[in-house]
Amino acid sequence: MTGFSKGLRKVEVGLKWDPSPAGRPPTDLDIVAATFVSGDAYGDPAYLVHFDSRSPDGTIFLNRDSADGRGFGWDEVMALELDRLDARYARVVVGVVIQQRSGHTAFVNVLNPAMRVREGYTVLAEDDFGSVLGATAATIAEFVRDDSGEWTFRPGVHGFEEDPVAFTRVMGRAR
Repeated sequence: MTGFSKGLRKVEVGLKWDPSPAGRPPTDLDIVAATFVSGDAYGDPAYLVHFDSRSPDGTIFLNRDSADGRGFGWDEVMALELDRLDARYARVVVGVVIQQRSGHTAFVNVLNPAMRVREGYTVLAEDDFGSVLGATAATIAEFVRDDSGEWTFRPGVHGFEEDPVAFTRVMGRAR
């Protein structure tokens, strides 16, 4: 059967972690999304969405932001309305970066980190960052528009040892 699939439409990415122990600096993780145009799907991002921004057309935005993991349930939540994203965009990569305010912090230093990607009630991916414990940032989801215009999901957690600014420049490069 063909023609009935609508691909992915609206996706939610959630991130959570436990607060740092008393007396230790807060741990701050951030969700970052990078969009790429069809003519440069693995080059520089067309734009980034993070804690202090949203997409120009309002299709990608952060619903919840935490600077310390002190929340109930998912501490950070980003919504991606892929079905409304302009046709010139061919790829969206979502990552998580650890703010490096008090020295070098990797996922091994974060208490109970977890991520979830879902569409509606369907969970597309879940992970605890166990495969990237030495990393300071990681890509956690890739969404690609196919030739018919439908969005597909490519799961996988890939670690990086970059600071937040450098991570946003390299997170979308081909592996």
